[in-house]
Amino acid sequence: MRLMVFFDLPVVKKEDRRAYTVFRRFLLNDGYDMLQFSVYGRILNGADAEQKHMQRLIQNLPPAGSVRVLTVTEKQFASMKLLVGLPLFQEKKVSAQQVLLF
Repeated sequence: MRLMVFFDLPVVKKEDRRAYTVFRRFLLNDGYDMLQFSVYGRILNGADAEQKHMQRLIQNLPPAGSVRVLTVTEKQFASMKLLVGLPLFQEKKVSAQQVLLF
């Protein structure tokens, strides 16, 4: 499974920019990879991991803006089509055996 995070945060004021930076750094430190600007995703190992990372996201939400979350299976993620550009290294196909995390 993959947990996808989509966000649109204000960056007008200094404190808004700081909240954006803190949230983005949280995502990167928590194992998320940037797919596009303001779209991050990470591999999960089941429903328990989904609940754990959902709670971590809720605890680290910025005070303003819009943050959305979507959980998709690896099969659904692999069926995503890239219309323009080249795939990133993080987007290579992952088999079920490679998803096993310890």
